[in-house]
Amino acid sequence: MKSPESVVLAPVVTEESMKKAGDKVYVFKVERTANKPEIANAVEQLFGVEVASVNTINMHGKFRRYGRFEGYTSDWKKAIVTLKADSDPIEFFDGLL
Repeated sequence: MKSPESVVLAPVVTEESMKKAGDKVYVFKVERTANKPEIANAVEQLFGVEVASVNTINMHGKFRRYGRFEGYTSDWKKAIVTLKADSDPIEFFDGLL
């Protein structure tokens, strides 16, 4: 089994994800091979909360040019985690709101 730190890589801090944080919906960048139960267990262990559901999206890399060099950014996986109504919010995101 994977460690929680290797499953959840980073929070996604955007305007849209911060709006959802008030409703106990959080967005994370996760390992590309992680599945929904692994993501739910990792969030529960890392933050001490109860997860209601997990939705995942495979984000494809975008085409970028830097002068005469061109290529694609890396593909990554995004997880949208919804907490149960009676669960505490994640304290990390409280400081960002």
